[in-house]
Parts: sequence; structure tokens; C-alpha cells
Amino acid sequence: MITAQVTDAAIDLATLQSAVASQEAGATVIFSGDVRNHDGGKSVVSLTYEVHPSAQTVIEEITARIAAKHEILHVAAVHRYGPIPIGESAFTVVVSAQHRGPAFAACQEIVDVVKAELPIWKYQVFSDGSDEWVNSA
Repeated sequence: MITAQVTDAAIDLATLQSAVASQEAGATVIFSGDVRNHDGGKSVVSLTYEVHPSAQTVIEEITARIAAKHEILHVAAVHRYGPIPIGESAFTVVVSAQHRGPAFAACQEIVDVVKAELPIWKYQVFSDGSDEWVNSA
């Protein structure tokens, strides 16, 4: 089973873990990319992600492509957009496999490729009043 989604809703880790659970799985690997209160030595007060209309199709393609390369059972990859409070997950990947090697490899590759290819842009506002767009052209 492959689940891939962009959403403006909070990510529910328990739901994702349940979605990839299997009695065949000897390993479940979880990555949670959480919004932190600092970046580049500055204090972050707010963060918003903006997505391109193609983002849903792109995350589905990336997740399916990478899942096919690894011996995994199930995968769920979810990236949020919109304003995300400090401390909440912006991007979560959960992978189950019979063995830890493929689970770790697939999880890391999905994270790396989504970060590189998903058309999503981060807008941060800092406590000093400055702001910044990340991954924008």
C-alpha cells in the first residue's frame, strides 16, 4: 500500500503508522520533519508552506517510484502546506518492510527526493521582523 498526500490538515502519526502496519513487517521507520523555532541562527515565529497545484501528483509519483526500488511492504508520505505551528510536523514518512535495511533506505530516499523535487516553498518570519522564502526561484 502506498499513500502519498499534500494536505493543509495536521499530520496524525498514529494514523500513518496504522496504515503501514503489517504482521509481515519486521521494521517500521518513521521520519517526522518538525517545524522548529530557529533557522540560520534566527528565531522563527511563523512558518507557512505554499504548494504548486501539481504537488499532489508529484508526491504520489516520487513515493511510488522510490517504493518500487526497495523491498518494502507499505509507505505513507504526507507533506503539509499552509501555516504550521512551531513543534508540529510539516512532513512525515512512515515505511514498513520485512527488514530494517530496506525500510531505512526507502524512508531516507523519499525524504531526500521530496525535499529536492516537490514544488513547495517555505516562508518563514523571524522574531527580528525579517522574513525569508526557501526553495523559491
